[in-house]
Amino acid sequence: MIIDESHHHATSELSKKLIEDINPKLTIEVSATPVINDPDEIVSVSLDEARNEGMIKKSIILNEKFDNLFKSNTFRSKLSKGSDKFVLDIALKKQEEIKKNYKLLKKKINPLLLIQIPDSKIKNENKFLNEIENYLKTKHKITTENGKLAIYLSENKKNLENISKNENETEVIIFKQAIALGWDCPRAQILVLFRDWKQLTFSIQTVGRIMRMPEIKNGYYNKEILNKSYIFTNLENIEIVEDIAKDYITIYTSESKKKINLISSNRIRQRERTRLNPKFIEIFIDQAKKYNLKKKISLGNPKVKISIILEKKIDQIDNPKAHYFGNKSIDIKNTYDLQKLFDYFVLQNLSPYYPEDRSIGRVKQSIYKFFKDIIKLDYEKNFSKIISIVLSQGNINKFIEVINLTKEKYKNYVDLRDQEISEYDWSFPEKIDYSGKYNKFNSKKSIMQPFYFDFKWKTEENFIRTLEKSKKVIWWFKNGEGDQKYFAIPYKKNQDTNLFYIDFIVGFKNKTIGLFDTKSGITIDKAKEKSDGLIKYIEKNKKKKLIGGIITNKDAINFNRDWLVYKDKGINLNSNNLSNWKSLYEVIG
Repeated sequence: MIIDESHHHATSELSKKLIEDINPKLTIEVSATPVINDPDEIVSVSLDEARNEGMIKKSIILNEKFDNLFKSNTFRSKLSKGSDKFVLDIALKKQEEIKKNYKLLKKKINPLLLIQIPDSKIKNENKFLNEIENYLKTKHKITTENGKLAIYLSENKKNLENISKNENETEVIIFKQAIALGWDCPRAQILVLFRDWKQLTFSIQTVGRIMRMPEIKNGYYNKEILNKSYIFTNLENIEIVEDIAKDYITIYTSESKKKINLISSNRIRQRERTRLNPKFIEIFIDQAKKYNLKKKISLGNPKVKISIILEKKIDQIDNPKAHYFGNKSIDIKNTYDLQKLFDYFVLQNLSPYYPEDRSIGRVKQSIYKFFKDIIKLDYEKNFSKIISIVLSQGNINKFIEVINLTKEKYKNYVDLRDQEISEYDWSFPEKIDYSGKYNKFNSKKSIMQPFYFDFKWKTEENFIRTLEKSKKVIWWFKNGEGDQKYFAIPYKKNQDTNLFYIDFIVGFKNKTIGLFDTKSGITIDKAKEKSDGLIKYIEKNKKKKLIGGIITNKDAINFNRDWLVYKDKGINLNSNNLSNWKSLYEVIG
């Protein structure tokens, strides 16, 4: 038994009785906010894991371009002074911007805007809904009649058929809180909440309906606007609870107009981890030869049989023993049925790869090529015979064995390719979004304005204060990590190539550019390979007038002594010996 949204569906008395009646041997509960009652095993999927796979949006931006304040888990925004119509206009304008970007990528995706009203009855609800509908009709030409407006209320449901399809014409849906549970519409990207909510607590359940990526097989787009979702509200007070929503919801945004030209690196995203590429066919043929598949299968008079279930003796319904099932085996000869069975066979043996048409096709092509090259049977002339040979009782398990061997070798191939690193021209990101755990840090020299900082590391904080005070520094940029919009250099560790997101890029008056990564204590000892990678990068790009290295302060507690830069080999890096480090001002020149 699989129970989706189990925190809700598995806890009621009716649900408990139903589960007891079914008495399953194995129950799998799925929930974003699980209520755990003595489980045998818990499998957790982190937000970062889902993000890394491109399954969900990178973040959700709350009241974009408005001054926001987050303090003591409570969010306040200047948009709270705006009317409901003003909020709706801003949201619809954002929707148009998203549409244009989908069109630039030639994607047939119509982003859906959600207007969510509370479950509880609000005062003059019908009047409130009529006002929204009339405004959408007169100002934006969005109506239920032209199919652009959908309504999902208990006593009023319109234009809901196929609404979850990416190309569906519906642009706005008005619904109550109840729809948020178990409703699946990956193209939903904007949520509007009016102040009639009075007060709202944001949790991962609240924002869950706009988290999905519309094309999960493709992951993220090269237009960042499409990788985010957006919430617009004139609510005066919003509580963001202490769960993953606090880190996922963006409250602040910094911007930069300055450009720079550096070579950055990123890891090539291997779609082969979830789908099959043509390499699978090559590996399949190789494995079929090693397995000696040609000699192990029988080619003569193949028959495909399936068992159908026949229900018998249903005249005595009150007697459970009188109600039973029997089997009957029938031959399959029809070409259409054979093709369906073959597709199902491939689908059943495709896991863990995504069951898309392209991957299913790779397995089928592998088998066709085996018969053409090794058995000398052409697919086009012997279609029915080939499928019958594969699916016949004596052969089917042998083909499954070769498919499994191929998948194992293919995984090894993908793991090796996962080491591939590519280079590209990099400049400062135009925008950086920050969650509520960041605070404004007054800075005159930061590239990103306003600058937000999490005050997590004292070494970073004090280095920033040094940069702000230095007369030799014109500007500085606090780098991020794990995203292509941030600057990264490659380094080697245990024969593997990794990415190093250095902490700071600094512009000096003498036109040199500094690349620095702040370390102290034990983190210095762990930076040997990173230090070598950074020094190698600087030497490789001498024309850029680069300086830098691992940087630390002689006083790791008060940070009131000299900043030192490491320029020696990584093997000699030692936090207990700073004699082979150089003064920052000596490095700057």
